Parts: sequence; C-alpha cells; structure tokens
Amino acid sequence: MRRGKPCIEGTRITVYDLLESMAGGMSEAEILADLPDLSREDLRAYLAFSAT
Repeated sequence: MRRGKPCIEGTRITVYDLLESMAGGMSEAEILADLPDLSREDLRAYLAFSAT
C-alpha cells in the first residue's frame, strides 16, 4: 500500500492513479503504454476492484 491506498501487486501504482488517469481522458492503450509493467488483465482486474 502507498499511503493507505491499494497498489497493484509488485508495483507502486495505485488503483487511484489508474482511475485518475482515466478520468483525465487517457485511454486504456495510453495507460498501458505509460506503464509497461502493467498488463491489460491487471488494468481490468483493478478497475473491477475499484467498482466494488
């Protein structure tokens, strides 16, 4: 966790960071290009997590 926010396993990327990027207009492809350690499956799993 980073400051109490859930992170993607093995990274310092928070679910909040992903949501903030998407809210700012970044597409899934742009996020994946900016975060090469993140897979499409990771991104979708953490978006599903944030919806719960």
